Amino acid sequence: MRLFRNGKSILSELREKPFKLEKDIQTLFEDNLKSATDLRLIKSEFIIKSNRIDTLAFDEESKSFVIIEYKRNQNYSVVDQGVSYLNLMLEYKADFIVEYNETQKESLKRSDVDWSQSKIIFVSPSFTDFQKQSSNFKDLAIELWEIKQFENDVVVINPIKKSKSAPSIKQVQKDDSSEISKVIQQTKVYTEEEHLQGKPDETAELYEIYRSAILNLGTDLDIKPKKQEIGFTAKGKIFADVCILKSSLKLWINLKRGQLDDPKKLARDVSCIGHWGNGDYEIIVSDTTNLEYVMSLIKQAINN
Repeated sequence: MRLFRNGKSILSELREKPFKLEKDIQTLFEDNLKSATDLRLIKSEFIIKSNRIDTLAFDEESKSFVIIEYKRNQNYSVVDQGVSYLNLMLEYKADFIVEYNETQKESLKRSDVDWSQSKIIFVSPSFTDFQKQSSNFKDLAIELWEIKQFENDVVVINPIKKSKSAPSIKQVQKDDSSEISKVIQQTKVYTEEEHLQGKPDETAELYEIYRSAILNLGTDLDIKPKKQEIGFTAKGKIFADVCILKSSLKLWINLKRGQLDDPKKLARDVSCIGHWGNGDYEIIVSDTTNLEYVMSLIKQAINN
C-alpha cells in the first residue's frame, strides 16, 4: 500500500516507519483496541500454564474471548501457534473466566460465554503468502491483521479477508485426534451461506438486494456473520444486523432509543425486550417497497 500527502495538488509519498520491537506494535494496538477492533481489553501479558498470551480481549458482540498475538517478523507458523492457543483456551476455560472477573467491574459466568466463537488474531506489519494461504480456511478461527505506520503519525490497520472460495479445513484434516481437529469440533466460524441454507430462493434474493444496498451506503463497510444474525460493520463496529427468516428479513439498527429519525414510524422500539441484534430499533421487511427509506434509517447508524 502506498500513501501520499496532498500538498497543493502535488503528491508526496509517505514513507513507512518500521516498528523497532514487537512490544511497540502491542502497545499501539492495546492502547487503541476499542477503536480499532471494538474488542474489550481484559489482560496484557496473560500467563496461563507457562504460556504467555500477548493480549487477552473479549468480544461483547459474540460473547467470546479473543487472543491477540503480535509479530514483527515472519518466521513462525500462524496455524500451529493459533491452534495451540485456542486449544489452551478451550481446555482451561475457568482460568479465562477468573481473569475476566478479576479485571472487570461485572462478573462473568462460564455459561455467559459462547466458547464456539473463540478466535485468535495475529497482528503483524506483513504476512507471507504461505501464512495467508495456510490460514485461508472458512472454518478456522484464525485471523491475520496487518498494521503499518508511516510518516506524519499515520497508521494503517488492515484485516486480511479470507477468500470467498476458501475451503473447509475438514477437507485436508484426516486425524480426528489432532489439536486442530479438537479446535474445529469446539469452534464455529459462521458464514452467510449457512444463514441462507434452507431458505426459499425468494428470501435469498431479498437478502442479496438488501445486502447490496447496505454495503453501498458507505466505503469500507464489511460483513460479520454471527450465530443468529449477520452483522454489517463500519470501521470494525456493527451498525446494523440482519436475520434471515423463512419469508422475510429482520433488521436491527444500532442506535439507542430516541436517536433514530423515523418519520414513517417503520422501526419498532425493542429497547425493553430481548432481541438478537444490536441497537434498540427493529424492522421486518418482506419486499423492497420501503428499501430506500430503510437505507436512510440504517445510514443514520453509520454516521452516528
